Amino acid sequence: MDIFANPDLLAVRQLLSESSLPISDISARHLQHFFGCGSGPGLEGVIGLELFDEVALLRSLAVVSSCRNAGLGSGLVAHAERHARAQGIRNIYLLTTTAEDFFLRRGYARLEKAQAPTAIKSTKEFSGICPVSSAFMVKHLEFIS
Repeated sequence: MDIFANPDLLAVRQLLSESSLPISDISARHLQHFFGCGSGPGLEGVIGLELFDEVALLRSLAVVSSCRNAGLGSGLVAHAERHARAQGIRNIYLLTTTAEDFFLRRGYARLEKAQAPTAIKSTKEFSGICPVSSAFMVKHLEFIS
């Protein structure tokens, strides 16, 4: 699986839309910390991060339906976590309506939304784009010294 930085904005928006994920706030500016994967000309998977000092919001994990259950999602999450760690991120947060079990298996834990750091609460995704019913989760990244 080839993972690359700065995937094409139109391809990202199309894949997210096909996966019923929000795209209203996705702009070229966001792609600095977005990663795509694919073995051919099309985008098979995507994941994004929004970075804020020592915390990050993991967002927009999507894999085309024909490539699901092949490890692409897990590979993208692991790549995003490595990238976050390299940027000095200590905690990754996310909101999900459909993938709570997927993230639980990868070391994320459910958290009350009231416990969200201010930087995460101020994101458009947290403050309005994601439904109130979304699960709020966190993973504490370990650093090897």
